[in-house]
This record gives sequence, structure tokens and C-alpha cells, in this order.
Amino acid sequence: MITLALRLLTPADASAVLRIYSGASVAFLGRPAMTVHESEEYVAPVRHRTGSVSVSVAQYVFGVEVAGDLVGVVKLGRRPGGQGRVGYVLREDCWGRGYATQAVQQLITFAFVTVGLDSLGAKVHPDNVASGRVLEKAGFTPLGMRGRMITYRLAASTD
Repeated sequence: MITLALRLLTPADASAVLRIYSGASVAFLGRPAMTVHESEEYVAPVRHRTGSVSVSVAQYVFGVEVAGDLVGVVKLGRRPGGQGRVGYVLREDCWGRGYATQAVQQLITFAFVTVGLDSLGAKVHPDNVASGRVLEKAGFTPLGMRGRMITYRLAASTD
């Protein structure tokens, strides 16, 4: 298994983020591919927003790096009552290698250990079967349809 790392995004990541948020990778995100301007705006505030790991941060955004190559983005949104929401997107040419599962597993550890959340949720478009498998491999349980999305939940271990 190839080791990947989660890291803060920097303005130098704009072109990599542009590649990540394009093509088939955005098919189930409910948004079109990013423009150059959007990718530059996306990475500029991200570092500021996530530069300090504190309880007041509403959203953590990390780049997924494999062998020096930024291949994806994972997000953790804080919700009231100790809950969080997980999201991720991976560059299409990196699908099927286990990167998304590894990244989500690292984000889970961060959410429960560092941030101190009690549970995590996620949602997946029903046609995005691979993304649902990622969540299930990472320990999430599908709860069923809510609106037009399948919802998932993972509670912190009490062990």
C-alpha cells in the first residue's frame, strides 16, 4: 500500500486543485469543473482557515498527497453537538488505488482524536457506488436515502 499524507493547501496548489475539480471527478458533486480563478480563490483562504487546529474552526480542508503529487482534497466540516461532515474528491486518474479510503481513514482519526468529535456523517449520490464503498471500507454505515443522497454515519469508538 502506498502511503499518503494529508497536508494544508497552499496558493502553489491552485493548478493541482484545478485538475482535481475537473472531468469525471465533479460528476456527482453538484457543481461544474473549477475555473482557474476559482482554484486560485479556493486555495488562498484554505490555508488561513485551517492554519491553526482549534475548536473554533468550522471547516478543515486538507490536500491528499502521494509521493509529492497532490491527488485529492478531503474536508471535515464541524457541526453543532460534536458532529462532523466528511467530504472528499480525488483526481480521476488516481481512482481505484485506495487513496480515497486511506485519506478518509486519516481524516477520521483527525476528527475523533484531534478535533474531539463524537460522530461523522457523509452523503453520496446513489450512482456513485465507488464513493459509497470508500465510506464503508472506512467504517461508515449507510443509513438510507435522504433527499436524493445516501447518508452515512460513523460514531467515535467508545473502547
